[in-house]
Amino acid sequence: MSQNQTENKITPKIRVITTVLKGALKLFVRSQVSDIQELDIDIQASDRQLLSGRIPSVSVFASDAVYKGLHLSSIQLTAENIRINTGSILKGQPLRLSEAIPVTGTLVLEQEDVNASLTSALLSGALNDVLLQLIPELTKNSKSIIWQKIIISNNKFILFANPDTETDTKLEAPLEIGIDLELINSHELKLTHTGQHEQHEHRKNGQHFNLGSDVDIKKLELIPGKVTVYGRININP
Repeated sequence: MSQNQTENKITPKIRVITTVLKGALKLFVRSQVSDIQELDIDIQASDRQLLSGRIPSVSVFASDAVYKGLHLSSIQLTAENIRINTGSILKGQPLRLSEAIPVTGTLVLEQEDVNASLTSALLSGALNDVLLQLIPELTKNSKSIIWQKIIISNNKFILFANPDTETDTKLEAPLEIGIDLELINSHELKLTHTGQHEQHEHRKNGQHFNLGSDVDIKKLELIPGKVTVYGRININP
């Protein structure tokens, strides 16, 4: 039997297996979000690369997705040099990353999606941390902060919040907190409070927030009603 005939016999079997692998990869991506309107996944890999557990490139486009309570207007991502557990997948186990992968892309959040995300642990926790650093006296007597809404403007955002105190349950008008946002470098943000609570010199100069070595932001843009982020993040197994 010639080599070509042998390959013709093997190829259909290989393609059945690689179809399973591609399905597992798409299921893995889909499982990362709790809700999604549109999802398009482009897997750039030959059959033999898939069988070896190596995927040169995967591109993902999604719109109206919800990730851990965060409402994302649109996402465009590209991941390269992905290693997966092919053998385990073919035994019916879920797909797992074998090593960290760099993911590059663009994330867009419309203002209505940001406000829909205020109850998520990720966003509310981040806002609480920011408020603690910028206006500590505001959080000192509050057991929690109830976030009402966010208005996105040019390079700044305005927070509306109600401190939830143990001694005073009376509903007051929401506090209005203006914060300027500046990208200092690829993994560091500078936030400056611009409201009436500003008292100390270090607060006038702003606070720096380090996002960690796994983050590499190339562009961060805030315009009225929209946030756009372009950069890279390492996804760890």
